[in-house]
Amino acid sequence: MKKFGCVVLSLLIGTAACSAMAGCGKSYDGEVNVYNWGDYIANGEDGTLDVIDEFEKEYNIKVNYTTYETNEELYNMLKNSNVSYDVIIPSDYMISKLISENMLQELDYSNIPNKDNLMERFKNLSCDPEGKYTVCYTWGVTSMVYDKTKVATKPTSWEALWDKSLSGDILMFNNSRDAMAIAMQLCGINPAECTKEDVDKAAAKLSEQKPLLKKYVMDQVFTEMENSQSTIAPYYAGDIVMMMENNEDLDYAMPENGSNLFYDAMCIPTCSKNKKNAEKFINFMQSPEIAAANFEYLYYATPNQKAYDEYLDEDIKNNELIFPSDEYLDKCYVFTNVPDDVYSYMQEQFVKIQADK
Repeated sequence: MKKFGCVVLSLLIGTAACSAMAGCGKSYDGEVNVYNWGDYIANGEDGTLDVIDEFEKEYNIKVNYTTYETNEELYNMLKNSNVSYDVIIPSDYMISKLISENMLQELDYSNIPNKDNLMERFKNLSCDPEGKYTVCYTWGVTSMVYDKTKVATKPTSWEALWDKSLSGDILMFNNSRDAMAIAMQLCGINPAECTKEDVDKAAAKLSEQKPLLKKYVMDQVFTEMENSQSTIAPYYAGDIVMMMENNEDLDYAMPENGSNLFYDAMCIPTCSKNKKNAEKFINFMQSPEIAAANFEYLYYATPNQKAYDEYLDEDIKNNELIFPSDEYLDKCYVFTNVPDDVYSYMQEQFVKIQADK
């Protein structure tokens, strides 16, 4: 996982040394409240850079950092509590929902010049086409991880997750949105814009798969695949890379007709009380050195073109799982904010499938 940290860290030693005394022996000049996914920022483990520590040294601004597990948890906290957050990092479809409900502030990009470092594809996201509310944080695609000793031919389609010869050794996403999307693709439906009728078709496809499954998983996929306890599973590209590093028998397979292109982006909610500090934090996270260090820890693709060009090894840049070609990405879909009644129906149908014996 951590292959080029020494390069990034060596480039930052001078900066760190110069700023090491920035907050030493005196109070902070301000604060910023960051609300992010769990284990989703470089924190100094295994020789990587602690980017929060670096930000505090450089700006003498205290980072109050807390985490959530789902987009829905983030939404409920913003909607139903009095807690104030300054930077949040929701996913594509949730960003659409937050914008539609006027829960995000427009960004002052004059305070975020490092947005110019972003790859063109990720400057104006589909959930924010006018580029008013977001700065992309990470991106990736869903794919499959499989055991080469148990699967003779590299899969080319999600149909591999319905392979009867692998019955009892197949894992599936334990969340309705990802699982239904895979089934919809196989049914010729665009998962980005689905109706209740589309959900019914996908549910029927998932019901066919249910008897073949070992279990539905999320984080359990690491134990199952790294310890060779299961044969094949869908998951997120960055995590598949880590699984492969921990088990040489594992390989990846990308559906040839595309998959889900997902991204998370940094935003400022309307409840923010420290907007300028929030914009400093967002800008800092898109400086090339920091973006590269963050990628080194996460292995979710960086949208930062300068970090990609200047700090990443050629082997990493040429890894099609981490950085798929534009041609492949053009075949992928991005989740949108489906109507609440459709999403609720999707969840209900998924629960019913899981409960069926």
